[in-house]
Amino acid sequence: MLYQYTATTVEGKEHSGSIEAANMEIAINSLQSRNLIITSIKPAKGTKPLLGRDLSTLFNYVSHRDVVILSRQLATLFEAKVSVIEAMRLLATQTKNARLRNSLGEIIEDIKGGSSMSQAMAKHPNIFSAFYVNMVRSGEESGKLEEIFTSLADHLERSYEIASKARNALVYPSFVIASFLGVMILMLTFVIPRLTAILTETGQAIPIYTRILIGVSNLFRDFGIFMLIGAVIGGVFLWRYSRTEKGKMAVSGFQLSVPILGGLYTKFYLSRITDNMETLLSSGISAVRTLEITADVVGNSVYKGILIDALNEVKGGRSISDTFSKYDEIPQIVTQMIKTGEESGRLNFMLKTLGRFYKREVDNAVDTIVSLIEPAMIILLGGSVGILLVSILGPIYNITSGI
Repeated sequence: MLYQYTATTVEGKEHSGSIEAANMEIAINSLQSRNLIITSIKPAKGTKPLLGRDLSTLFNYVSHRDVVILSRQLATLFEAKVSVIEAMRLLATQTKNARLRNSLGEIIEDIKGGSSMSQAMAKHPNIFSAFYVNMVRSGEESGKLEEIFTSLADHLERSYEIASKARNALVYPSFVIASFLGVMILMLTFVIPRLTAILTETGQAIPIYTRILIGVSNLFRDFGIFMLIGAVIGGVFLWRYSRTEKGKMAVSGFQLSVPILGGLYTKFYLSRITDNMETLLSSGISAVRTLEITADVVGNSVYKGILIDALNEVKGGRSISDTFSKYDEIPQIVTQMIKTGEESGRLNFMLKTLGRFYKREVDNAVDTIVSLIEPAMIILLGGSVGILLVSILGPIYNITSGI
């Protein structure tokens, strides 16, 4: 946020200007560090908060990458023995993201008011997840904040890399299919009706496949607006249903069962589960709390249910591997390696090995899908275009041949 100020120097000279800061407290501290005596300071015109919020934050969001960079910078500053408040103040003045800057300013104020760093971060769940907050709390209790933030940055980078690779594998086919459907709808709505008029005027017999195409075209032309309205209503209904617990479970189950992509999703979530658990356990967080946090951040209702079941079983004295063995969604290799880790006291190592294994599996699955997508798209789109051309050009060719 931009502030305008007037101040005097130690020599008594008047000075005025503007300064960018997360909040007024940070702006004042920054000016005082320049040996200025502030006489007045206020938000610049056009930057007043709307309903208590800075307008610049309304169209801003904190990305996964922003949090990774923040974690890496905090680890470096703590390693250099910079205090928590000074580190936060420095990063708040440097970041270009308005929402992150304001949140860091609020965290500074909470810490000054007596809250711990983890307690202050917990007030911003849209930026710092339960996983993140508990890792920071572990660092505060052990006195190893710099190591925790380094571990957090490494973990978040791995998660970001895996998620990005899996997401990018779906972008190309989605774009191609959407473009093809758009072209087909335009053809059926505008081009086919004009060709239909030409074919009808000739009075010649029209092949069955061309009549089917004309029928589909008439359907889009006559009822297209109603189909669009129905699609929008259906989309809204499905979206609202997907927000319910039953809907989330249905979507999650569909993700894991869809051909080809289901295997990719399964490996992706197993990678996330094992990597999260290893990171939390290595930081000294209990097995019960580790399962609880991982269930909150796994991102799939099916696996969340499995982790919550494991949490309840562990509270009752059973092992994680015993609970996992009941579910087909957990491969036997995962169950066996966790069991070995529990019996040998090397659970962290086993989870780390599994996390690396499934990261490679996700990479391989994405590469395989990408290599298959292009020829599959060529065959699918080529066949569809071929059928369309035969249906349209076939009768026209017969007409020209008969002239």
